This record gives sequence, C-alpha cells and structure tokens, in this order.
Amino acid sequence: MKKDVREIEKKFLMQTYARFPLILERGKGCWVWDTKGKKYLDFVSGLGVNALGHSHPRILKALREQAGKVIHVSNLYYHPYQGPLAAALAKITGMDRVFFCNSGTEAVEGAIKLARLYASRRGKKKFEVVALKNSFHGRTFGALSATGQEKYRKEFEPLVPGFRFARYNDVEHLESCITENTCAVLVEPIQGEGGIFEMSQEFMEAAASLARRNHAVLICDEIQCGLGRTGDYLASKHYRVRPDIVLLAKPLGGGLPLGAFLAREEIGALFQPGMHGSTFGGGPLACRVALEFLAVLEKEKVLKNVRKTGEYFRRRLLEMAAKYPFIREVRGRGLMLAIDLAIPSRPFVQMAMDRGFIINSTHDTVLRFLPPLIVEKKHVDALCKMLDEIFANTPWEPAGKSV
Repeated sequence: MKKDVREIEKKFLMQTYARFPLILERGKGCWVWDTKGKKYLDFVSGLGVNALGHSHPRILKALREQAGKVIHVSNLYYHPYQGPLAAALAKITGMDRVFFCNSGTEAVEGAIKLARLYASRRGKKKFEVVALKNSFHGRTFGALSATGQEKYRKEFEPLVPGFRFARYNDVEHLESCITENTCAVLVEPIQGEGGIFEMSQEFMEAAASLARRNHAVLICDEIQCGLGRTGDYLASKHYRVRPDIVLLAKPLGGGLPLGAFLAREEIGALFQPGMHGSTFGGGPLACRVALEFLAVLEKEKVLKNVRKTGEYFRRRLLEMAAKYPFIREVRGRGLMLAIDLAIPSRPFVQMAMDRGFIINSTHDTVLRFLPPLIVEKKHVDALCKMLDEIFANTPWEPAGKSV
C-alpha cells in the first residue's frame, strides 16, 4: 500500500476503537494473514461472527451466485430467501415468527418494542424491562439502556427510562426487581462481553417462572451464545426453558450484517404493517448466505464438533489453571470460553499476537476465546502451548501483584 491505512484512519475515522497495530488482509479456515504475509491462528472469529471460519467454499459460492443476481430489493417486495430462512430459524429455535434486521443491537430494540406492544395489547400499562447487572446488549439508546455496565452508560445519560438491573444468578434479587410494571425480563444465558458468565439452572428457571407469573415476556439474548456457539442452536436449550422472544445476530449472516428477533405466535403476530421496519434487514444476499450457513451447520456436523472440541479445550484450560495461581477461574460452555486472571489480560493479547495467535481481552482481566466452530484439537493444542509459554514467563506474587 502506498499509504498506511492506519494513518488514514487516524485522520478521518472517529476514534471509537483501541485497535491493535494489525492490518488483516485475508483468511482461510481458522487462519488469517496480515498485509506483511504473517499468519495467525484466529481464536476471535470476528467476535463470533465467522463461525465457519474464513472463506468457507459454500459461503463463497452462495455469495458469488447471489451477488450476480440481486443484492437488494427492499422489504416492499418478496424475494426467494427471506421466508425459507424464517422457517428454518423457527424450526431450530422453537419460535414461530421472525423479524430480520441488521445487527444484534437492532434485534434488542425490536424485542423491547414488541414486549411493550404485547403488554399494551393485554390492556396493561406495563413498560419496564428488568435486565441484569454486568450485561451487554448494544450501543443504541434502547439497547444501551438495557446494558448493565456503567462504563458503557455513564457518558450518555440520561438514557431511556424504565430499566432495572438484577444481580446475575441472584434469584431473590431478581424477584425484588420485578414489579406490576414489568413487561419483560431480558437475559443473556451466557454473558459474553461481561466476561463469559454462565447462568445457573435455578436462575434461568426462576426468570421464566417470574416472567410468566407477572404476565411479562422472557427475552433471551443469544446474539453471541446462539447458533451453535455452545453446542446447540440456542444456549437456552441447555436449560430446557422456552423463551418468549429470542435474539440472534453475529454468525447468522455468514459474515454479512444480519440480525433477527423471534417470538412465540401470540407475541410475534402483534406487529402489523408500519409498526416496525428495516431498509436493509433480511435482504436477498444476506438471507441466501444465512441459509447456506445453517445448511453447513447441519451437513458438516458442526454442533457435534463444538461439543467435542469445546470440552477438550475446557479441559486444557483447567489443566493450565491448576498450574498457574494467577488464573482465577475457567468459565464458559462449548466454544465460548474464558480464563479470568488476577492480573490485567490485555498485555497477553499482544504477546499472543506476536507469536501468531489472535485472542481477545474483555472485562479487564478476562481472556475470551470465540474460535470458529470448525476449530480442531490441533488448533487448541497450539493455542494452549503458546499460552503455557507466556504464562510460564509471567512474574507473579501470591499477594496478587505482578512484579
């Protein structure tokens, strides 16, 4: 390149990301390459978006074919793929109605609107949403108002009124937060951005029961943990609890922007023409690719690999935790895993990058792993070998301070 894109971005882009000095140019499978030709093993997968890795042949074929036909038609007209995709998602999730948007945060916004509409149609003046502390649901005003982390909220207050926050996995506190004005309980089965915290069976059952008892809807945000990430199509399926509304995004479009919220029939059927919409949501290109993504998940037995490789990965991390006292905890399920450190985690991301591995730091002390769902044991072994080498050379004082 004649001019470093980093310098161009520094001048013209709003500086909302603390980027690493890495320019990625191409990818194949679980690997990516930078502009200098260096190869990296990708354990972030675009923050869970690239679930089939990079340049999957079936995804590329669908992209090329559809781009040569039509990319956008608007939702004023039908196209061949939106209906079949909605039917496929309804089948694997147990939901009945689907709305397509462009992102996870849009799915959150739409679900909140639908929950309030459901309460209104039942003759109830209910508008409050009970979300959870430490949650993350997006950055638009409604989604941000539902996000239970002060660091994301404080610069933009006052936010949308009507949101309460219960402590994660604290049934008693959840019950105290629900009032006669509650129209929805919004939960992440596994908190992703919050540091990979998994919901207890007791808490999920209580959330469903309390929502039902108070004539509110249970919304499961599966934007990061859904569509195979935990070894099933929905993380909530592990709890044997059926939500009223489910939120999906990240991997759904096979790398293209695509989100969705799904609802039970009596809720989803309430939306009528003009009540909600999206210019780009559910376009032919994204829906065609999403159908191919779902087909690959089934045909290539990807969920089986997530369960098998995810359990192996977890065992390797637990072995490492037993070896290094500064690893406080191993958390997660399937291929949504993390190690919580007693020291800042971000420096390890750079050290890993220097050695040809892409990993992610979140919540200050957490190393988060969201590899492609096609990752193999040999990739896990390579990552763990690298981490072991780094940790072995990490100075540590039992009092909790790095030297």
